[in-house]
Amino acid sequence: MNEHLEALEPSLVWRHFRTLCNTPRPSGHEAALVAILEAWADAQGLTHDRDAFGNLRLRKPASPGCEQAPGVVLQGHLDMVAQANSDHAHDFTRDPISTYVADGWLHAEGTTLGADNGLGVAAILAVLEDPDLRHGPLEALFTLEEETSMGGALNLAENWLEGSLLLNLDSEDRGQVYIGCAGGADVEVDAQLPSAAAGDHEQVIEIALTGLKGGHSGIDIHKPLGNANRLLVRVLRTLEAFDARLISYHGGTLRNAIPREAFAQVALPADEVDTALVAIAGLETILLRELGSGDSGLKISAQQLTEVPEAEPLTLDASVMLLAALHAAPCGVERMSADVPGVVETSNNLGVLSLENGRLHLCALVRSLHDSAVVAMADRFQALFGLIGARVKVENSYPGWAPNPNGELLATFKARHAALLGCEPEVKVVHAGLECGILGSKYPHLDMISFGPLIRGAHSPDERVELESVEEFWAMLRALIEDLADQR
Repeated sequence: MNEHLEALEPSLVWRHFRTLCNTPRPSGHEAALVAILEAWADAQGLTHDRDAFGNLRLRKPASPGCEQAPGVVLQGHLDMVAQANSDHAHDFTRDPISTYVADGWLHAEGTTLGADNGLGVAAILAVLEDPDLRHGPLEALFTLEEETSMGGALNLAENWLEGSLLLNLDSEDRGQVYIGCAGGADVEVDAQLPSAAAGDHEQVIEIALTGLKGGHSGIDIHKPLGNANRLLVRVLRTLEAFDARLISYHGGTLRNAIPREAFAQVALPADEVDTALVAIAGLETILLRELGSGDSGLKISAQQLTEVPEAEPLTLDASVMLLAALHAAPCGVERMSADVPGVVETSNNLGVLSLENGRLHLCALVRSLHDSAVVAMADRFQALFGLIGARVKVENSYPGWAPNPNGELLATFKARHAALLGCEPEVKVVHAGLECGILGSKYPHLDMISFGPLIRGAHSPDERVELESVEEFWAMLRALIEDLADQR
């Protein structure tokens, strides 16, 4: 499958990316790919080992005469975000990604593409295979479960890596190099809320909010995108005027993806159903006007069900209190950085929200350039949802990556970029959770940068990568490694 990828340039990179597309690798299901890479390493004569968590390291000795060059760690994560359009059936644990080229970009059919971070991984494998590349000692570090928990980086073995320089290939902008990133934490909210059986006078409405673009909850959080959970909660709050009681709710699938769709069922008096349906239709018009061209595909559909679900609706008080808490919860950009112009400092994404048989679950992802602000935002969740008796816990915290604008690796990259491409790169800090912050906490001696090809729509089925940027990325990576091979 995806044979057409091998006709693209650079062929070494695209051949390896084809393997990644053909091998299912959602977070937590990387074992098959790890086995393939170990077999490939054996065939290439490369040494390999894993740490206790399962992170994979491949090693290649220096080219003759480059043995004294600094060791370089090439780093990427093996897993991908698993998102598909609701009308596209896809099992990410079994089905390959089907790709196509359009207007100079590579896309996937109805799913995420996995260019994040598949192209970084493919480029690392191409470096290890390239017979003409002159290089110092190389280590390839492939981490696991980056997209769901940063688990691979958080559990990375200490005193394992040998290199002094690290190239993270998980960035998504052409002509830019990253030297810092936000830290973050998952905030999990759980509660068992009181319910009461639907009365004979009540009917059930099912509401679907669909058509939003979605996106990366870090890189795209400042964009004029709708959050399906935020918007559907607003719709449900409107229905409180009709004494509507929430029965069930399902919105979002990943805490690090801006939700594109959300669905709910409510019970309300039968004589209010028609008026409620009109109100919902009117709210769609209002929300479309507010979203404007930033997210113009919003659709809200509602229908009366002929059969009442088995699950009991929440009590009216519990429904009102829950929706009030969700409506008040932080969502989106909280603050822009005062020190790094144009960069988000602190944000939150209401990523995954569900209610089933009275059991509430919410997973939000808080990010900030300041670790203290992550703690403060998480505390706000604890204060807010504590008011409705929910249990709030903070998990998978990871540190930010403090910028070092004076690093020697950055200076080498800037000089090579200028020589190869005719201009210096933009030096950036990103509001996303690169693994560099965690890696730096475990290996504080590492001099690190992050760069990559141009990827848009990451963490959504609109994900795509610009083909021309991949050629540029590969040329820059090869040239940089050869420059580093000359250093002592």
